[in-house]
Amino acid sequence: MDKNNFVLIMAGGVGSRFWPKSRNDFPKQFLDILGIGKSLLQLTYERFLKLCPAENIFIVTNSQYQDIILKQLEGISPDQIICEPSRNNTAPCIAYASFKVNAMNPNANVVVAPSDHFILYEDIFIEKIKQALTFTSQNEALVTLGITPTRPDTGYGYIKYQIPETDGVHKVTEFKEKPSAIKAQEFLAEGNYVWNAGIFIWRVSTILKALEQYSAEIYNIFQSGNDIYNTVNEREFIDTNYPNCPNISIDYAIMEQAENVYTIPSEFGWSDLGTWASLYEAANKNEENNVIAARQIDVKETTNSIIHINGEKLAVIRGLDNFIVVDEGNALLIYPKSNEQEIKEVVKNLGVIHGDRFN
Repeated sequence: MDKNNFVLIMAGGVGSRFWPKSRNDFPKQFLDILGIGKSLLQLTYERFLKLCPAENIFIVTNSQYQDIILKQLEGISPDQIICEPSRNNTAPCIAYASFKVNAMNPNANVVVAPSDHFILYEDIFIEKIKQALTFTSQNEALVTLGITPTRPDTGYGYIKYQIPETDGVHKVTEFKEKPSAIKAQEFLAEGNYVWNAGIFIWRVSTILKALEQYSAEIYNIFQSGNDIYNTVNEREFIDTNYPNCPNISIDYAIMEQAENVYTIPSEFGWSDLGTWASLYEAANKNEENNVIAARQIDVKETTNSIIHINGEKLAVIRGLDNFIVVDEGNALLIYPKSNEQEIKEVVKNLGVIHGDRFN
């Protein structure tokens, strides 16, 4: 294993589209959402142990989740949990983590990956990551793993790339927002688009240079504390200065502006597990095409649905097609799967009406 390889696992999201399983105090990355005895974070952490030493894996998260992470990841040290004191989107937390890693090893070659993705073919995934790390070790490049589209999906952002390649690495020409159905069909037909999976690879020196050039406000905030990273004074500095960062994603702050962005089109059985429907697609189904996680349940005349019922509760369900049924704690969700994009807004409105009672 290359000791210059570092991994930053992003684990600060609240996963509101997975409500009511995912709550503000225990979001989806900490859940055994696949029903296999391990959380998505645990699966992600174990995946990257194939790539670098355990001490080079850092979890970037919100301060409120530190204790959960220490409990779930056996052997990880508190020093490996990079806590953001406020939620300011991905650019500030990646910047903070990059300055911290740079203070440890200015030669670091870094992977940034979400904590809550499903990857079916992990060996292929690791090979693609190694391919990217080789490229970034030899070039001043910002690389993203792009997912080769399997359908004209309107739920993902897209990345357009040039056809010429260097060892399977393509120059990126444009980032596209989530498209209409017609546009998504056009992207698929054109053949040089990938889904934006939010998986990035770069040398720490490259991302710091990009931050200085394209996001000076964020860069200057963290640069001002350059002599305190990995010291006893770091927490106080971060708690004071971090909330002053703009709320902006790494895509907007850097990737959509930089000239040295590349992608590696990849196929490794990926899903971002961003919604109940995406979990339904990834999970094993019974003869009625249902995904069921429940101990005591009687299901009749129900098809194409995903059903998660609290283990202590008896459920009787009949006559549903293409539905989401989730019982968790003090909340019950019964919603058409075809309308699941509305769930995030529903949860937001519940929070407004009832405070944080349902969040």
